Amino acid sequence: MKMYAAPILALALLAGCDDPQRPITPPAKAAADAAPDMPVMGPEVRVLAFGDSLLAGYGLKDGEGYPARLEAALRARGINARMIDAAVSGDTTQAGAQRLAFALDAQETKPDLAVVSLGGNDMLRGLPPEETRKSLDAILAEFDKRRIDVVLLGMLAAPNLGKDYADKFNAIYPALAKAHGDTLVPFFMQPLVEKPDLVQADKVHPTAQGVDAMVASTVDTVAGAIGQPSR
Repeated sequence: MKMYAAPILALALLAGCDDPQRPITPPAKAAADAAPDMPVMGPEVRVLAFGDSLLAGYGLKDGEGYPARLEAALRARGINARMIDAAVSGDTTQAGAQRLAFALDAQETKPDLAVVSLGGNDMLRGLPPEETRKSLDAILAEFDKRRIDVVLLGMLAAPNLGKDYADKFNAIYPALAKAHGDTLVPFFMQPLVEKPDLVQADKVHPTAQGVDAMVASTVDTVAGAIGQPSR
């Protein structure tokens, strides 16, 4: 079965991968490694990771994916976080919208927060941005209905798709985050751009070091969202 995945800014990455003289960037360390661990305190905070292969840890070993590394980074800050990985490789926003209610109903305890990363596969398949917006809007509305706060991990269109497509697609995430009162990470994969050493051989998915870089760039945002009052 063909594996679809959220794309990085493809041309920038390919340019980096094609240069054999390009210096290797030292792997970015996760925030969990930046300072001595703080004692974990307070009630458990359940965080649902809902998305595609970027959250499912495609091509990585157990414990190397974004949810596991984010949990470690949050706990290093003293936050009693427990990540629940409900990501499915290959998901489009429409597939995510179709399975979200089931995924939430299957939880013994309602999540306190959701981290959502979807839309990249829509772009790879060339789906109309209007369809992506509609499905992602439905996903965020379901979280609204259940009073679950959301950190929305944004995506940008690959430049080879053209300006018209990019203008429509790129506007989806900030517009929906504002409409639903959610926290936005403008471009989830920004730490990987022009750093081919942080990307797997498929030139799409992050390595374990790439995941650490993505965690380091987003842990502040997620920790801040945990501190916000519930809807």
